Amino acid sequence: MDESSDPLKPKYRRVILKLSGEVFGHSGGKSGISIDETVNIARQVRAVAERGVELGIVIGAGNILRGAQFSAGGSVIRETSAHYMGMLATILNGMALQEALESLGCATRLQTAIRMESIAEPYIRRRAIRHLEKKRIVIFAGGTGNPFVTTDTAAALRARELEANILLKATKVDGVYTDDPEVNPHAVRYERLTHAQVLRDNLKVMDAAAIDLCQSGKVPILVFDFKKTGNIERAIAGHPIGTFVE
Repeated sequence: MDESSDPLKPKYRRVILKLSGEVFGHSGGKSGISIDETVNIARQVRAVAERGVELGIVIGAGNILRGAQFSAGGSVIRETSAHYMGMLATILNGMALQEALESLGCATRLQTAIRMESIAEPYIRRRAIRHLEKKRIVIFAGGTGNPFVTTDTAAALRARELEANILLKATKVDGVYTDDPEVNPHAVRYERLTHAQVLRDNLKVMDAAAIDLCQSGKVPILVFDFKKTGNIERAIAGHPIGTFVE
Protein backbone atom coordinates (compact mmCIF):
# COMPACT_ATOMS: atom_id res chain seq x y z
CA MET A 1 0.00 0.00 0.00
CA ASP A 2 1.15 3.51 -0.85
CA GLU A 3 2.08 5.20 2.45
CA SER A 4 0.16 8.31 1.43
CA SER A 5 -3.05 6.26 1.27
CA ASP A 6 -2.45 4.35 4.49
CA PRO A 7 -5.15 5.51 6.94
CA LEU A 8 -3.16 4.19 9.90
CA LYS A 9 0.17 5.78 9.02
CA PRO A 10 1.57 7.03 12.38
CA LYS A 11 1.37 10.75 12.99
CA TYR A 12 3.60 10.61 16.07
CA ARG A 13 7.16 9.29 16.26
CA ARG A 14 7.50 8.81 20.03
CA VAL A 15 4.53 8.09 22.24
CA ILE A 16 3.86 7.46 25.91
CA LEU A 17 0.82 5.25 26.44
CA LYS A 18 -0.75 5.25 29.91
CA LEU A 19 -2.55 1.98 30.65
CA SER A 20 -4.67 1.91 33.78
CA GLY A 21 -4.92 -1.26 35.80
CA GLU A 22 -8.43 -1.91 34.49
CA VAL A 23 -6.84 -2.75 31.11
CA PHE A 24 -5.41 -5.90 32.69
CA GLY A 25 -8.38 -6.77 34.91
CA HIS A 26 -11.16 -9.31 34.62
CA SER A 27 -14.55 -8.24 33.34
CA GLY A 28 -17.06 -7.36 36.02
CA GLY A 29 -14.50 -5.60 38.18
CA LYS A 30 -13.02 -8.77 39.68
CA SER A 31 -9.51 -8.10 40.99
CA GLY A 32 -6.41 -9.71 39.56
CA ILE A 33 -4.75 -10.06 36.16
CA SER A 34 -6.69 -11.48 33.21
CA ILE A 35 -4.33 -13.21 30.81
CA ASP A 36 -6.86 -12.86 27.98
CA GLU A 37 -7.18 -9.09 28.49
CA THR A 38 -3.42 -8.71 28.81
CA VAL A 39 -2.80 -10.58 25.55
CA ASN A 40 -5.52 -8.53 23.85
CA ILE A 41 -3.84 -5.25 24.75
CA ALA A 42 -0.45 -6.72 23.82
CA ARG A 43 -1.73 -7.46 20.31
CA GLN A 44 -2.82 -3.84 19.91
CA VAL A 45 0.54 -2.64 21.16
CA ARG A 46 2.40 -4.95 18.78
CA ALA A 47 0.46 -3.54 15.82
CA VAL A 48 1.69 -0.06 16.76
CA ALA A 49 5.29 -1.16 17.32
CA GLU A 50 5.35 -2.89 13.93
CA ARG A 51 4.74 0.50 12.32
CA GLY A 52 8.01 1.82 13.75
CA VAL A 53 6.55 3.95 16.54
CA GLU A 54 8.83 4.47 19.55
CA LEU A 55 6.52 3.37 22.34
CA GLY A 56 6.81 3.71 26.10
CA ILE A 57 4.04 2.36 28.33
CA VAL A 58 3.29 3.52 31.87
CA ILE A 59 1.37 0.99 33.96
CA GLY A 60 -1.32 1.44 36.61
CA ALA A 61 -2.54 -1.16 39.09
CA GLY A 62 -6.18 -0.53 39.99
CA ASN A 63 -7.01 -4.11 39.02
CA ILE A 64 -4.85 -5.37 41.90
CA LEU A 65 -5.05 -2.63 44.51
CA ARG A 66 -5.12 1.10 44.98
CA GLY A 67 -3.04 2.63 47.72
CA ALA A 68 -5.97 4.76 48.87
CA GLN A 69 -8.08 1.71 49.74
CA PHE A 70 -5.59 0.68 52.44
CA SER A 71 -5.10 4.11 53.94
CA ALA A 72 -8.71 5.19 54.53
CA GLY A 73 -10.91 4.93 57.59
CA GLY A 74 -8.33 4.32 60.30
CA SER A 75 -6.47 1.54 58.52
CA VAL A 76 -3.51 0.02 60.35
CA ILE A 77 -1.48 0.53 57.17
CA ARG A 78 0.14 3.93 56.96
CA GLU A 79 -0.71 5.98 53.88
CA THR A 80 2.91 6.05 52.75
CA SER A 81 3.16 2.25 52.90
CA ALA A 82 -0.15 1.91 51.06
CA HIS A 83 1.19 3.99 48.20
CA TYR A 84 4.32 1.84 47.98
CA MET A 85 2.09 -1.25 47.88
CA GLY A 86 0.27 0.27 44.91
CA MET A 87 3.58 0.96 43.15
CA LEU A 88 4.67 -2.64 43.63
CA ALA A 89 1.36 -3.81 42.16
CA THR A 90 2.12 -1.90 38.95
CA ILE A 91 5.24 -4.02 38.56
CA LEU A 92 3.13 -7.20 38.54
CA ASN A 93 1.10 -5.77 35.66
CA GLY A 94 4.30 -4.69 33.92
CA MET A 95 5.76 -8.18 34.13
CA ALA A 96 2.54 -9.69 32.76
CA LEU A 97 2.48 -7.27 29.83
CA GLN A 98 6.15 -7.88 29.08
CA GLU A 99 5.59 -11.64 28.93
CA ALA A 100 2.52 -11.21 26.72
CA LEU A 101 4.39 -8.93 24.32
CA GLU A 102 7.41 -11.21 24.12
CA SER A 103 5.14 -14.19 23.43
CA LEU A 104 4.05 -12.23 20.35
CA GLY A 105 7.64 -11.66 19.23
CA CYS A 106 8.09 -8.08 20.49
CA ALA A 107 11.38 -6.77 21.86
CA THR A 108 10.73 -5.21 25.27
CA ARG A 109 12.37 -3.76 28.33
CA LEU A 110 10.76 -3.40 31.75
CA GLN A 111 12.07 -0.49 33.81
CA THR A 112 11.04 0.26 37.37
CA ALA A 113 11.29 3.41 39.45
CA ILE A 114 11.88 1.17 42.49
CA ARG A 115 15.08 -0.80 42.02
CA MET A 116 14.72 -4.58 41.73
CA GLU A 117 17.41 -5.67 39.32
CA SER A 118 16.58 -9.37 39.50
CA ILE A 119 13.41 -8.78 37.45
CA ALA A 120 13.77 -5.39 35.74
CA GLU A 121 16.11 -2.59 34.83
CA PRO A 122 16.14 0.52 37.00
CA TYR A 123 14.66 3.52 35.25
CA ILE A 124 17.48 5.49 33.64
CA ARG A 125 16.42 8.20 31.21
CA ARG A 126 19.27 7.83 28.71
CA ARG A 127 18.94 4.05 28.68
CA ALA A 128 15.19 4.32 28.11
CA ILE A 129 15.75 6.66 25.17
CA ARG A 130 18.28 4.27 23.66
CA HIS A 131 15.81 1.38 23.93
CA LEU A 132 13.14 3.48 22.23
CA GLU A 133 15.53 4.41 19.44
CA LYS A 134 16.19 0.70 18.92
CA LYS A 135 12.40 0.18 18.61
CA ARG A 136 12.09 -1.76 21.83
CA ILE A 137 8.82 -1.32 23.70
CA VAL A 138 9.72 0.10 27.10
CA ILE A 139 7.34 -0.61 29.99
CA PHE A 140 7.61 1.78 32.94
CA ALA A 141 6.38 0.44 36.26
CA GLY A 142 6.64 1.54 39.88
CA GLY A 143 5.15 4.98 39.27
CA THR A 144 7.71 7.67 40.03
CA GLY A 145 9.08 5.68 42.96
CA ASN A 146 7.55 8.19 45.37
CA PRO A 147 4.38 8.02 47.49
CA PHE A 148 1.52 10.49 47.04
CA VAL A 149 2.13 10.62 43.29
CA THR A 150 -0.27 8.98 40.84
CA THR A 151 0.67 6.85 37.85
CA ASP A 152 -0.96 9.55 35.70
CA THR A 153 1.67 11.96 36.96
CA ALA A 154 4.32 9.30 36.30
CA ALA A 155 3.09 9.11 32.71
CA ALA A 156 3.25 12.89 32.31
CA LEU A 157 6.75 12.93 33.82
CA ARG A 158 8.02 10.20 31.47
CA ALA A 159 6.44 12.02 28.51
CA ARG A 160 8.35 15.17 29.45
CA GLU A 161 11.64 13.40 30.22
CA LEU A 162 11.62 11.30 27.07
CA GLU A 163 10.39 14.13 24.82
CA ALA A 164 7.33 12.24 23.63
CA ASN A 165 5.17 13.80 20.94
CA ILE A 166 1.95 12.88 22.74
CA LEU A 167 0.63 11.22 25.88
CA LEU A 168 -2.16 8.73 25.23
CA LYS A 169 -4.45 7.82 28.11
CA ALA A 170 -6.38 4.60 27.46
CA THR A 171 -9.60 4.45 29.49
CA LYS A 172 -12.91 2.60 29.55
CA VAL A 173 -14.81 5.63 28.18
CA ASP A 174 -14.42 7.32 24.81
CA GLY A 175 -13.15 10.66 26.06
CA VAL A 176 -13.77 13.42 28.57
CA TYR A 177 -17.37 14.35 29.40
CA THR A 178 -19.13 17.24 31.11
CA ASP A 179 -20.27 14.69 33.72
CA ASP A 180 -19.91 10.97 34.42
CA PRO A 181 -21.59 9.37 31.37
CA GLU A 182 -22.33 6.21 33.35
CA VAL A 183 -24.40 8.27 35.80
CA ASN A 184 -25.70 11.10 33.64
CA PRO A 185 -27.01 9.98 30.22
CA HIS A 186 -27.12 13.62 29.12
CA ALA A 187 -23.41 14.18 29.64
CA VAL A 188 -21.70 15.63 26.56
CA ARG A 189 -18.29 14.54 25.30
CA TYR A 190 -15.66 17.17 24.61
CA GLU A 191 -13.79 16.77 21.33
CA ARG A 192 -11.02 19.26 22.19
CA LEU A 193 -9.89 20.98 25.35
CA THR A 194 -6.95 23.03 26.53
CA HIS A 195 -4.84 22.10 29.53
CA ALA A 196 -6.03 25.33 31.14
CA GLN A 197 -9.70 24.38 30.68
CA VAL A 198 -9.10 20.99 32.29
CA LEU A 199 -7.49 22.62 35.32
CA ARG A 200 -10.02 25.45 35.55
CA ASP A 201 -13.08 23.20 35.34
CA ASN A 202 -11.54 20.38 37.38
CA LEU A 203 -12.34 17.88 34.64
CA LYS A 204 -11.55 14.26 35.44
CA VAL A 205 -8.91 13.64 32.80
CA MET A 206 -5.80 13.16 34.93
CA ASP A 207 -4.82 14.65 38.25
CA ALA A 208 -3.85 18.32 38.33
CA ALA A 209 -0.12 17.63 38.72
CA ALA A 210 -0.11 15.54 35.53
CA ILE A 211 -2.02 18.18 33.57
CA ASP A 212 0.28 20.92 34.83
CA LEU A 213 3.36 18.94 33.74
CA CYS A 214 1.93 18.46 30.26
CA GLN A 215 0.85 22.08 30.01
CA SER A 216 4.26 23.44 30.95
CA GLY A 217 5.94 21.07 28.49
CA LYS A 218 3.33 21.59 25.75
CA VAL A 219 2.64 17.84 25.64
CA PRO A 220 -0.77 17.06 24.10
CA ILE A 221 -2.96 14.39 25.69
CA LEU A 222 -5.47 12.12 24.00
CA VAL A 223 -8.05 10.36 26.17
CA PHE A 224 -9.72 7.47 24.34
CA ASP A 225 -11.46 4.12 24.72
CA PHE A 226 -9.00 1.22 24.66
CA LYS A 227 -11.77 -1.40 24.50
CA LYS A 228 -12.40 -0.83 20.82
CA THR A 229 -9.86 -2.95 18.98
CA GLY A 230 -7.52 -0.89 16.84
CA ASN A 231 -8.07 2.37 18.74
CA ILE A 232 -4.44 2.62 19.82
CA GLU A 233 -3.36 2.53 16.18
CA ARG A 234 -6.07 5.07 15.28
CA ALA A 235 -4.97 7.34 18.12
CA ILE A 236 -1.34 7.30 17.00
CA ALA A 237 -2.45 7.89 13.40
CA GLY A 238 -4.16 11.09 14.54
CA HIS A 239 -7.74 10.00 13.95
CA PRO A 240 -10.40 12.17 15.64
CA ILE A 241 -11.27 9.76 18.43
CA GLY A 242 -11.67 10.52 22.12
CA THR A 243 -10.84 13.93 23.54
CA PHE A 244 -7.72 15.85 22.50
CA VAL A 245 -6.15 18.14 25.10
CA GLU A 246 -3.49 20.67 24.06
